Amino acid sequence: MTVTEEESGDGSGKHGRSVTDDTADRGGGDGAYVPSERRIERERYKRARARRATAVAAVSTLVTGAVLYLIVVDAPGWPRTKETFFSARYAREALPKVLDGVWLNIRLLLVCGVAVLVLGMLIAVARTLRGPVFFPLRVLAAAYTDFFRGLPLIINLMIVVLGVPALRLQGVTVDPVLLGGTALTLTYSAYVAEVFRAGIESVHPSQRAAARSLGLTNRQALRHVVLPQAVRRQVPPLLNDLVSLQKDTGLVSIGGAVDAVRAADIIVGRSLNYTPYIVAGLVFVALTIPMTRFTDWVTARMDRQRAQGGNL
Repeated sequence: MTVTEEESGDGSGKHGRSVTDDTADRGGGDGAYVPSERRIERERYKRARARRATAVAAVSTLVTGAVLYLIVVDAPGWPRTKETFFSARYAREALPKVLDGVWLNIRLLLVCGVAVLVLGMLIAVARTLRGPVFFPLRVLAAAYTDFFRGLPLIINLMIVVLGVPALRLQGVTVDPVLLGGTALTLTYSAYVAEVFRAGIESVHPSQRAAARSLGLTNRQALRHVVLPQAVRRQVPPLLNDLVSLQKDTGLVSIGGAVDAVRAADIIVGRSLNYTPYIVAGLVFVALTIPMTRFTDWVTARMDRQRAQGGNL
């Protein structure tokens, strides 16, 4: 006999759902969940659709790769290009030297990355300070960002790496690595400052007002309320800037610093074969891909949190 919730007298059932119906949904009296036939069919359909999509993507990728390969291989100049840019002998010679040089690029990324984040944050805070007394500071910060964002990085590197030693200033270093890192920091801090400033201005003014109503000063509200939210919101673009910085560390070679690019350039100058450049480029790609994928993962995670109404 089936006993409904209405007949049980507890008054909680409004639709007369039976106990046996609830038991059937759970798959038995032991409380173990057993999916319905409809759900099993839906999951089966999803798996089949995913397998079909994977197969189509694999076939289309193979076809595209085969077409591109045939186009390149059938080109009239392919034999000469293969010998000049894809020589296995010169690749084996260049790889150890390029790997030795890339350690300098990694060190530049670590040091310049920290300096860029700190300087960029200070410039962004300076641009968002309120009150007429801070007007000169805001103007200087704005002029800095406008100038270095407009100045090409390669020209900035030439000015700093080649121009500073020409001044012969006592106590000023002439090390191309330090000068190149300084140029990278000057340029990228301008970009990062704008990223931080956008994050600060994206925080609603009510957040600052609420902090002030709790007794916090303007400085405390900025430090404890505004900046944490601004930084979390700007993590993806900041990571993108770091990816770009990682690639541009190779430009310090114009001053003579022996990094991965310069190590390849030395071999190219001796052999007149450009395979070392390809090797150096692939090494940079191998370094960049993990950070790029990490940036994509962080962006997707923050998008999911935003869609679910989570904290950013």
